[in-house]
Amino acid sequence: MKALSSPVRLKIVDELSRGERCMCEIQPMFKMNKSTLSRHVTALKNVGIVSERREGIRCYLKLQTPCILNVFDCTMKVIRAEAKRHARLAKT
Repeated sequence: MKALSSPVRLKIVDELSRGERCMCEIQPMFKMNKSTLSRHVTALKNVGIVSERREGIRCYLKLQTPCILNVFDCTMKVIRAEAKRHARLAKT
């Protein structure tokens, strides 16, 4: 979960949820230098969320564990349930 605590890493995972992407496609989406973005990608690779393959000088990223996307759905369900509970408590 710590690897997903960064908004940058969440955006990377979101982009990769649509399929494999070249690092050269992802880089322009972020206002940071290449080495900083690379550190974020490495953090995701180190915990097994993202994998890479090289083709010549290009680096392609993909979700190694697409089931990670279920975590987001589950989290939203918890947030919605908690919001409803708070709303009920506020009415009493």
